[in-house]
Amino acid sequence: MARTQGHGNPDWTRDETILALALYFECDETVPSKSDPRLQALSSVLRSLPYHAEAARKPTFRNPDGVGFKLHNLRSVATGKGLGNTSKTDREIWETFGSTPERVRELARLIKTSVVIQFSSPKAMDEDEEEFFEGRVLTLMHKRRERHPGVRKALLQSRRKLGSLSCELCLRGSAVDDPDLSDAQYEAHHLIPIAAAAERKTQLRDMALVCANCHRLIHRLIVHHKRWLNLTECRELIERVAATSL
Repeated sequence: MARTQGHGNPDWTRDETILALALYFECDETVPSKSDPRLQALSSVLRSLPYHAEAARKPTFRNPDGVGFKLHNLRSVATGKGLGNTSKTDREIWETFGSTPERVRELARLIKTSVVIQFSSPKAMDEDEEEFFEGRVLTLMHKRRERHPGVRKALLQSRRKLGSLSCELCLRGSAVDDPDLSDAQYEAHHLIPIAAAAERKTQLRDMALVCANCHRLIHRLIVHHKRWLNLTECRELIERVAATSL
């Protein structure tokens, strides 16, 4: 992640960099002065994000000067001119979203909206959990939806009506026959992209029942390929890797 130099501030997260890129596009790919209301508004948003509560007490944290500096970094990545100390996160965000301004604006809107919902009772992501390319806030929203006990219960009930439980990726059945234990290895996976899922109530047709191992593998593939993958694509990628390792 990007590191803010000079004041000991924490790294810029993907969420924050996406919000900065949205402002860069809003300003027609220029960097406004620190007195610009739009830059000041973004500074206020960044200072309100819950996972930097301690750092936000410092006046140097994500202040207008710092936000302007980040926009200069993004402009440098975009044009190849200007500042030379751009970060890996800056470059990754531009590579993923630089050609899709509308998508960036939509993600920025969802991040701002989701922060209020997801962190009304804050709970950080586990340290070993990977972050999707849309950023931490939307990743957390996605995983909280998948882990909602009501969603998983309804999905299991739906699949039991069709017969024995099995993973919809590897197609393996339960390791045990006991009906009280057979569902323990399965989790609910959201099939549609985060941005689309955020705009509507979770529906069973949007979910897949997968074993815990396959669920983590699906998430790793999404992180690695920096795009949303359906189950068929995941299966083909796994088979391709398996074939090359023989």
